[in-house]
Amino acid sequence: MSKPQGLPVFLISAVALAVVPLLLQGFGEAWVRILDTALLYILLALGLNIVVGFAGLLDLGYIAFYAVGAYLFALLASPHLTDNIPAIAAMFPHGLHAPIWLAIPLAAGVSALAGVLLGAPTLKLRGDYLAIVTLGFGEIIRVFLNNLDAPVNITNGPKGVNSIDAISVGGVSLGAPMNVAGWTLYPVTLHYYLFLLIVVVAVIMSQRLHDSRLGRAWMAIREDEIAAKAMGLNTRNIKLLAFGLGAMFGGVAGTLFASFQGFVSPESFSLQESVMVVAMVVLGGSGHIPGVILGAFLLASLPEVLRHVAGPLQAMTGGRLDAAILRQLLVALAMIGIMLMRPRGLWPSPRHEDRMIPDEGEAGGRA
Repeated sequence: MSKPQGLPVFLISAVALAVVPLLLQGFGEAWVRILDTALLYILLALGLNIVVGFAGLLDLGYIAFYAVGAYLFALLASPHLTDNIPAIAAMFPHGLHAPIWLAIPLAAGVSALAGVLLGAPTLKLRGDYLAIVTLGFGEIIRVFLNNLDAPVNITNGPKGVNSIDAISVGGVSLGAPMNVAGWTLYPVTLHYYLFLLIVVVAVIMSQRLHDSRLGRAWMAIREDEIAAKAMGLNTRNIKLLAFGLGAMFGGVAGTLFASFQGFVSPESFSLQESVMVVAMVVLGGSGHIPGVILGAFLLASLPEVLRHVAGPLQAMTGGRLDAAILRQLLVALAMIGIMLMRPRGLWPSPRHEDRMIPDEGEAGGRA
């Protein structure tokens, strides 16, 4: 698509993305909250796509970096540490209230470091073995968060951390309604615009990485690591960069999640969440940024939308079916159907052989 042709599409898309939360908030804040959650999962899926889609490294513990970012902001922007550790209370008598713009770079850096630490011992592992090790790493992080409440109460264990500060932009808190040109923007709507901005930045970064020399090196390793090493690529450092950069996206998403929810606990970072993010990448089209966005949006929003289907079906059976289980069943059936009809994903990246096939006019001219 050329620039003159793409400009109208870009403008229409931008207007639609700006208007849709204003329309949905009229039907209830829950609908806008679904969009907020979908944007957080899109950010997670974009990060995991660097590891799984670009570099071909199966990571089942990706949710651990989400937890690192969430707990880092929760501890720096809540009264938990000052209430439980006297030394910190003495240093910060007015409490810890780290601004979001300090917390985001800090969470990105710490999560990237955690990604490198995960990647270092797994450099020689592939396939199922790599998946098992990363799965164990994710569970280790969750267990640590669940048990770091004694002898010093750092994470408050299974009770989680609450009273987390809301995001503030320019001194304006996104946790309170705001009136703009006669419109009342609720907190979920204000968070939507911030999340959308960060997702747009993440998409641009992902696309730039995909088109860079580093992105081509990742794809070479994904296709044939031995051949890539024979061509002189430093596969060790390239893999570590994939783990670190992917984890960075997860840490940023965790920071936004903690401030948006105002509460974090280990239950939010279970293995099921990791599997869900992997499913978003695979379902949408591994390695293809538009496909990953589509897969994340569908799997994040579909379970909530199906609540309106599961309820009537439960009533039809006289309440014998649990609505939550039925909703999961419907999502699973939808995923199975999509993968049977579209085994490469809903929106896969164009294959090399597809690009090389000439159209009929070129074929006729050559004949």
